[in-house]
Amino acid sequence: MAKKGPRQHLGLKCTVCGNFNYITERNKTETPEKLSLTKHCRTCRKHTAHKEVSKLK
Repeated sequence: MAKKGPRQHLGLKCTVCGNFNYITERNKTETPEKLSLTKHCRTCRKHTAHKEVSKLK
């Protein structure tokens, strides 16, 4: 059975190359704005900004 509550799963997509690299979760009541984190991209081979993508593939 699935968990219930304010946490939702989301994906992080690289802003430079557009690759879908990470899956994480956030509490939508505490952080209503979209996430933007600096993570390492394997394709670009450097730290780049990754933004939240609502649909998981």
